[in-house]
Parts: sequence; structure tokens; C-alpha cells
Amino acid sequence: MSGLPIVVLGVFVADTAYRAARQPRMGETILGTAFKLGPGGKGSNQAVAAGRLGGNVSFITRLGRDAFAEMAVATWTEAGVKPVVIETPESYTGAAYIFVEEKSGDNAIIVSPGAATLISPADIEANEALIRSANVFVTQLEQPIEAARHGLAIARGADVTTILNPAPGAPLPDDIFPLCHYLTPNEMEAEALTGIAVDSVDSARQAADILLRKGAGAVIVTLGEQGALLHTGAQSEHVPAFNVGPVVETTGAGDAFNGGFAVALARGLTGVEAVRFACAVAGISVTRHGTAPSMPSLAEVEQVLGRYE
Repeated sequence: MSGLPIVVLGVFVADTAYRAARQPRMGETILGTAFKLGPGGKGSNQAVAAGRLGGNVSFITRLGRDAFAEMAVATWTEAGVKPVVIETPESYTGAAYIFVEEKSGDNAIIVSPGAATLISPADIEANEALIRSANVFVTQLEQPIEAARHGLAIARGADVTTILNPAPGAPLPDDIFPLCHYLTPNEMEAEALTGIAVDSVDSARQAADILLRKGAGAVIVTLGEQGALLHTGAQSEHVPAFNVGPVVETTGAGDAFNGGFAVALARGLTGVEAVRFACAVAGISVTRHGTAPSMPSLAEVEQVLGRYE
């Protein structure tokens, strides 16, 4: 199963993940309980999630010429992702600091995208034919917004289904919203875009209404353990989360959701069906350590969906 082509624009970073009881205060040193180095970056994670699910995925990015770039290529090869890399030896492949709270599995992250900060509209133009040939185009906000916007505009103009995951949270130009068939913020990102504190399904609907008025075709607010809300002009459906097992780490959950959602759309599922599929992908991912390494296979997702039918 590969489905129709998916193109992801985004960033790869090497995740340096630290686990401890709490974050240190400024000037303080504390002992952690674990450390792990692995592949990450929202765009790369989403591409890996889609690839692990059998999606026909290409990933557009920039990398330096270093050991972290080698990690990136190896990660994509394992997941079946086709890399479209602009090599940038004058810069470095990105890296991220990830703090994971031992008790809850919650996280705090600092990302330094490195070479990926140089992704430009000209890079998007160079890959216009690839984007126009896709069925689904996905991007986020770790690379410059101008590049994301240009990719969305090319895709939208070619009748390619567009997904903008507005993460990390940042102000967006008004003209980007109408380019998005689907806008997929989490609670904090929805609040940053609307000023509505999102702490329930009802408040998610209020925030989503504002985003629809800004021009988004549909809004999916991911709600962590509460699942996700699909909100359009015609429907508003809350899809509960899948309780697959104890939560180990939530770091890659949003990326798992977006990658799964893209694959589901490329397979021809309806919006609600695709959100349910994506919730199952995310539900499995949080039971595992890491970001890209936590992404499940299609067989695992289908097994979970089968248990809840």
C-alpha cells in the first residue's frame, strides 16, 4: 500500500533528548536519568510517520555536510522516504534540545534548524513539478514561513490537498490561511493564532471558528489525551484519542498525527476517517520513546483500529 504521492516540506534535526525529574533553573545543574540521540524535526518526523505507514513520500529540505546529515539519510532510507535534499555545506544540519519530564512524559524543546533556515522560495520553485504532482502537500513552520507559504500556493494552485501544521507557534500572514485545505494546530498553537484559551472541545470549536473565518478550509485542533476536533463549515466532529497503553513520551505525537492524516487522505479516506486514523497513529507513538523512532507501522495502526470498531 503506497497511495497517491505525498510531498512534505520541512526540517530535519538531530534530537538530543534528556530525561529528568524537572528542568533546571537558570544557573543550576541537575542530574538526568537518561539521554538519547536520534532523528527529529517536525517535517522529517511527519515524512517518516507517513513512510512507515506505507505512504509514497518525498521530503524537501536542506542539510549540512556532517554526521547529522548522514543520520538523516539513514532514517529516511529505513522509512522508505525519498529525500529531496539541497546540500548546504556552509551551514550545519539542525539539532534540538528536548527535555522530557520523567513523571508525566511531557516535554519542552529548543530547535536550532541550521541549514534548514536557508530554505527559500527559490528552493520551492526548483521543486515545483514535484509539488504539483502530489496528491497531498504538508508543511510546518520550522523553516521560513515564506518558503512554506510558497509551497502551499503552488500546491493549492495545482489542486493538491494542502496541510499546514502551524508548529512551532508563530504569527501567520493573513494570506496563508486560504491556501490551507487543512490547518492542524494543537491547543497552544490554536490559542496563539486566535487568542482563545483552548482547554476543552468547546473552546477548540470557538478557536476553530476564528480560523475558518480567516480562510482555512478546515481546522483540526489536536487535543492530546482528548483526541482531536475536525471543524469545517459543514461539520464539527470530536474524535476521541486511542488509549493504546501507558504514555511514555508525547514529543512526536503531533508529527505522528500529521503524517498519519496525510497518508489517510492519500488513501482516499474522508476527513473524519482520516482524523480517526491519525489519532490511532498518535496513540501508538506516545507509548514509545523518541520522535521518528516512535512512529508505528500500518499493520500496528490497523490492529488498533480493529480493536475499536
